[in-house]
Amino acid sequence: MPGTPIAGRRRTLSESKQRPRPLLHATIFCGALVAAARPAVSIADGLQPLVSAIEDSLPLLDLRLRSETVDQAGFADQADALTLRGRLGLKTGEAWGTSLLAEADLMAPLDERYNSTINHETQYPTVADPENYGLDRLELANASLPDTKVIVGRQRINLDDQRFVGSVEFRQNEQTFDSARVINTAIPQVTIDLTYLDRVNRVYGARSPVGRYTGTGYLANASYRTSFGKLTAFGYLLALDQTHPQSTRTVGARFAGARSVRGWIIRYSASYASQKPYADNTLRFSNDYYAGEATGTLGHLTLGGGFEVLGGDGTIGFSTPLATLHQFNGWADEFLTTPVNGLQDRHATVGYAWKAVGILQVLSVTAVYHDFRSDRLGMSYGTETDLQLLGKWRRFTGSIAFADYAAGHFAADTRKLWVTIDCALGSDG
Repeated sequence: MPGTPIAGRRRTLSESKQRPRPLLHATIFCGALVAAARPAVSIADGLQPLVSAIEDSLPLLDLRLRSETVDQAGFADQADALTLRGRLGLKTGEAWGTSLLAEADLMAPLDERYNSTINHETQYPTVADPENYGLDRLELANASLPDTKVIVGRQRINLDDQRFVGSVEFRQNEQTFDSARVINTAIPQVTIDLTYLDRVNRVYGARSPVGRYTGTGYLANASYRTSFGKLTAFGYLLALDQTHPQSTRTVGARFAGARSVRGWIIRYSASYASQKPYADNTLRFSNDYYAGEATGTLGHLTLGGGFEVLGGDGTIGFSTPLATLHQFNGWADEFLTTPVNGLQDRHATVGYAWKAVGILQVLSVTAVYHDFRSDRLGMSYGTETDLQLLGKWRRFTGSIAFADYAAGHFAADTRKLWVTIDCALGSDG
């Protein structure tokens, strides 16, 4: 009740909702930076930066038409999803070191013979592209402080190779973060990237019961560039309301670089991380992650191979709930959640690319093979073959991709086929 002291008792639900969100404070702080940076001038002169920012605004327009077919053992019918996604927005120029980006996401199903997770078509396999119309990004960026950029609002965040934090660009609805982010480059060759987040807007859309994570997250990523590559140390603390087993503390390091050796361009990377429970996670575990990869490109040809291991103790597997998971462990997406006995993924890649083929600027083919095993108990999880043909013409990108997962002691046989046309008519922001 109004006027009633609340010390010593639990807050009511209405009182909890009245508490200001920490991101509001961050927004006010960013606004204060703008005011501090603005010189004391006449009203007419003071409006000129704003006029220039409007004049320098760039449209954001991205369209994607996709057909996705899923044939999965255990379902009598295959999924046939035809979807059209559009992103429409605007990015202003800078006024007093500050710019604004606003973008809407429009995802319309044209053929809904699939389980989108919200359309109740559970007789079909899942294609995680539900109908969705809403705000994709709304962010305020300020660069008033030397060698520092502050971004506040709903934004896209991709860290390193996106193994731990990414925007899941592959899906029609991307993943964005309600967050305050500071990027500092004051020390030569060093980048410090710090983020506080209190909501994750997932690919399942606003109407889905699993469409968002709330809670708090702290993302710290610091990198140092050397002549051999970039060395990165990171720490990610997640306290998520919806899924306490994924409230974790992950600390690790990554090294990635490239060298020229006798005409070959060799790219290499190695990563290690340790994960333990965090916040109100009552489970007790300590799981490790490590990965290594090397690829070589000579002219049109690319060859590569690597391994990735996500630990599991029989109760819970290594968790990466904010990752761009489609880039890892096969395109069929059978391992979006790490099995409780962990996962070993050994993979090999071969690709070939041509330039100026007919009207196409680029035409490429890629094949990837995966062998999956448990990290504990030595079980075979199966194998997967992924194939892709991709071509680019001006602002258009077209691709045909196929994934064939042959199940072992995990999941079910699954085949997926994608036909995609992308058209980006403006800056990607």
